[in-house]
Amino acid sequence: MLETEINILVDEFVFNHGYNPVEHIKSRIKSEKSIKNKLKDKGYDYTLANIKKYIHDVVGIRIVVSFLSDVYDIVSVLKNSQDLIIVKQQDYIKEPKDTGYISYHLNVLIPIYLNNKTEYVEGEIQIRTIAMDFWASLDHKIEYKFSDTEKIPLEVYDKMYENSLIIKELDKKMMHLNETVNKYENDKKTKNQGKYE
Repeated sequence: MLETEINILVDEFVFNHGYNPVEHIKSRIKSEKSIKNKLKDKGYDYTLANIKKYIHDVVGIRIVVSFLSDVYDIVSVLKNSQDLIIVKQQDYIKEPKDTGYISYHLNVLIPIYLNNKTEYVEGEIQIRTIAMDFWASLDHKIEYKFSDTEKIPLEVYDKMYENSLIIKELDKKMMHLNETVNKYENDKKTKNQGKYE
């Protein structure tokens, strides 16, 4: 349901702006085992009430876009959707996590229309660039190499953070390069229009 809604919103964006900023979309539904473990880690029993109250990412969507500016374009599209209720938003691009993790998160309520009522399921949408996705994937793998009781060595932690800064800078450079290319395209169109007037 959520992925369908997002695809419709992206199609509308493409129609209105003439380009598709989305590289790919991944979705997942958290497994029962994962929900149980998350509740257990938080000190709660496995009940429907606790799932609704404490699990905010039963449904997860990751939208990977081309450029940094596209992240905010997609966030704007999602915020303007009539079918999504924004519960919480976290801009880890402007305020990265201590590890260097950068992405934009939206927690949303997704309506499920039943015969005589509407129920809501909470889901998390992550919007990030290709470069951010690359870094986050490797960060995730590195974190899993260390057990719950073993801390990530400071040297590894520092290197990951340092690399996140490089990724952030690369995203800015690629966005500026894209803006330069777009300017050349617009100048070319303007010159060509002048020839026919």
